[in-house]
Amino acid sequence: MSNKVRVRFAPSPTGPLHIGGVRTALYNYLFAKKHGGDFILRIEDTDSQRFVPGAEEYIVEALEWLGLQFDEGVHIGGNYGPYRQSDRKEIYKKYVDILLNKEKAYIAFDTPQELEEKRNQTANFQYDASTRMQMRNSLTLPQAEVDELIANGEKYVVRFKIEPNEDVVVDDVIRGEVTINSSVLDDKVLYKSADNLPTYHLANIVDDHLMEVTHVIRGEEWLPSAPLHVLLYRAFGWEETMPRFAHLPLLLKPEGNGKLSKRDGDRLGFPVFPLEWKDPKTGDISSGYRESGYLPEAVVNFLALLGWNPGNDQEIMQMEDLVALFSLEKCSKSGAKFDYEKGKWFNHQYVQLKPNNDIAAMFMPYLEAKGLHPTTEYVENVVSLVKERVSFVKELWDQSFFFFQAPATYDEKTAKKRWKEDSPAQLTELIDVLTAIDDFSAPNQEQIVKAWIEDKGYHLGNIMNAFRLAVVGESKGPHMFDITATIGREETISRLGKAIKEIK
Repeated sequence: MSNKVRVRFAPSPTGPLHIGGVRTALYNYLFAKKHGGDFILRIEDTDSQRFVPGAEEYIVEALEWLGLQFDEGVHIGGNYGPYRQSDRKEIYKKYVDILLNKEKAYIAFDTPQELEEKRNQTANFQYDASTRMQMRNSLTLPQAEVDELIANGEKYVVRFKIEPNEDVVVDDVIRGEVTINSSVLDDKVLYKSADNLPTYHLANIVDDHLMEVTHVIRGEEWLPSAPLHVLLYRAFGWEETMPRFAHLPLLLKPEGNGKLSKRDGDRLGFPVFPLEWKDPKTGDISSGYRESGYLPEAVVNFLALLGWNPGNDQEIMQMEDLVALFSLEKCSKSGAKFDYEKGKWFNHQYVQLKPNNDIAAMFMPYLEAKGLHPTTEYVENVVSLVKERVSFVKELWDQSFFFFQAPATYDEKTAKKRWKEDSPAQLTELIDVLTAIDDFSAPNQEQIVKAWIEDKGYHLGNIMNAFRLAVVGESKGPHMFDITATIGREETISRLGKAIKEIK
């Protein structure tokens, strides 16, 4: 086994990828890249009952959108494949037989009904060293009967034989040494004859070993499984190649206690999935960060700081910054509140950082959907004037519609407050002033118009407020002369004339 760092992200294709899973993938990626290692995508689809069509493709697309590039995986191959567990059945059967031959596991024939009856008879029943000899398994049945049951097609499972009263130490990078007594563990099912597939516990260990995984970075919810996995490594005699564990803190609800769930997102109006998801059974659609207008760089930056701190006050970090600064030792042990408003703040920051031509290209489809086809140069100019006012590209229209179309109506409240009795006469004079301006740039317009207002003794605020209402249709927008310089003299004068006729 090489000393090269190798980590894996191993989701189950049981539905859309939760944002907590995205963070786990991100931390694995950052750790691998920080140490010049490999980042592997493995699909853990051993639970055939919960498999959801399209989920695997969704996972790959989501992680690619976020810029998390894999070195090996189900979608790109590699030297340690197959990377989909349902394609590795023969491999797992070999290791099940090894455990059986070493008497580290046994075959159990108990039916679901028999197990339920036992649970009803015994409070807090657990299939373990204290109860296994009361059950129907290869430890209590004659070998001939076991062979006959298998030959007759009797359904069975293979259980791990856990010895009681042994302290199991899990060496966790984030949490330090965690000690669990084996007596609290049950004899977990490792393999099911019904579908000839292993459970998560066996497949996980075998794959991590064969794929030479050096660090297992996963969610806190898997911490109770860690002692079992340590015992499995020992049972196989793989102690020397056991990976380091790192169990990440949970993502918590924005309000109250508990783990972040889809219900929280539905209730408070934010996505909990990276991409939009349509349930193949119900047709229900769940919102995604991509379709909600988040930039992938913003989502990555936001998630990175939920449970990890770089040790300074820096908040805006590109991927290369995150890789350089990332350390598992700086991950928190306690859960991180999911501050979705902070997520919007990050998106605002990244919209400002993106070049105007990139934002303009993203805004263009919104304009085309409204039947508008302005030049790229024009849209870039508009973006430069209004993007600081938005957190999402989709909000640009509300902040810039007046650059693309003259007002069809005028805000009644604003007109009542800003349109004075002498506004029509003053704006008629303003038309003459604007008509005479050769250089229609914003600074030149401003100098000439303000000189005219001062010379005439007019009230600056009254003129400019009426001017804005006439051109925009309401009291909003960037610097007034930036607007008129952008839409041009002819359009500005046309809008002034229309307002003089229509505003009462």
